[in-house]
Amino acid sequence: MITKIFDISSRSLSVYRRALEVASHNIANANNPAFSRQRVIFETDISDLNAGKVWGNGVRISDVQRVRDSLIEAHIREANSKFYNNSRQSQLINNIESYFSEPGDLGLSNLFAGFFNSFDELATAPNSTPLRMNVLNAANNLSAKVNTINQSFARLKQDIKDEFQNQVQAINTLLKQIHQINKEQFNNSYKGLAVNDLLDKRDDLIQQLSQIVNITVTIDQNNNANVSIGGALAVDGLHAAEFETVETNGRLSIKLKNGGIPVILNGGHLNALSEVYSDKIPSYQKNLDQIVTAFVDAVNQIHKQGFSITNPPQTNLNFFDSYENGVLKVNQNILSNPSLISVSADGDNGNGDIALQIAGLREAQLVNGSTIVDAYSALINGIGNDALLQTNYAQANNMVLSQLEDQRQSLSGVSIDEEMTNVLKFQRSYEASAKLITVADEMIKTILEMV
Repeated sequence: MITKIFDISSRSLSVYRRALEVASHNIANANNPAFSRQRVIFETDISDLNAGKVWGNGVRISDVQRVRDSLIEAHIREANSKFYNNSRQSQLINNIESYFSEPGDLGLSNLFAGFFNSFDELATAPNSTPLRMNVLNAANNLSAKVNTINQSFARLKQDIKDEFQNQVQAINTLLKQIHQINKEQFNNSYKGLAVNDLLDKRDDLIQQLSQIVNITVTIDQNNNANVSIGGALAVDGLHAAEFETVETNGRLSIKLKNGGIPVILNGGHLNALSEVYSDKIPSYQKNLDQIVTAFVDAVNQIHKQGFSITNPPQTNLNFFDSYENGVLKVNQNILSNPSLISVSADGDNGNGDIALQIAGLREAQLVNGSTIVDAYSALINGIGNDALLQTNYAQANNMVLSQLEDQRQSLSGVSIDEEMTNVLKFQRSYEASAKLITVADEMIKTILEMV
């Protein structure tokens, strides 16, 4: 009987010492956002049957559980994917909007107006060299801005492509780490070792992955995380896939290195880069090209009908050489000789009818029933609306993400007060168990003294 008390008490000491270790581990990780608090599960130890009687064997720890809600984790992954998609798109489109310098003196809207105004002024004094220089300055400023915008688009596309490739490398690194943890946790579980901290680290890696790309996650019977990206199996307990960047018909995506078709992206940082690279920038450039091409064609068509003030007068001259591959060029001959600006309708030096017609293009409906300025304003408004829409989506998803994080922290986060309460409780139980050993020792001494 006394031996039984020793056994139960010593076992109890071990149990509550372990419980105190778990509580200490929780407290130490109170400020670790990737940590899930751990809970000791106590259960009655298996009783003995002796001399027809059932004798209890005290308490034991059946498990140390992570307090984690898989449903909340799945919602956080989904919210991550949406937020980082919208947030990055918002940043990139806001950058694009800044290329146009609107509203401002350097914006195309003001430069178009300056170009038309310069011809309007030239019509009042067609032979004025200073006014002709004003026309060339206005044309050069307009050309430089158009070229700068298109250069910025090209540079941004290259930057996005580089960032996209870096993100794909980050995906491959995360997949390797997740696979390694899958192996380690399986081996540790087989050996009866603790795996909770490993699972926390794996969950954190999966959350990082969900910020980059849309994923689906399932946990198999061996507690391995099986992760798919856009329907393609990326990692499980046996292997980790490797992805590479692919560009198909101008669209950035990823595919498995060993083959397969491009993955369908619909969320995360990677999708934002793909959307802006593949859809937004080409759409904005197409609209800008349409506006500039219509402008150039209309100006050249009228300008060719005019006569220069050279001797002899020249006609059938284009004011702009070309607009190709995003580069707007003013006629080099006109730049070298302002007298070649053709503003006379009949060859007389004092005639400015052609200049008036060019100035009147500001009111002409040249782009799908809209004026140059109106079509350009629609482009700028469209870019602004795209940026605002993505910003609003990002803010909404951030609110959802914050709420989900609060739920996760309330469930899985460490409460210092709660853990200190557990420490006191486990300490009292530990002290009581030690007291039982003292009592049992005194009982043995009493019996020995009687003998």
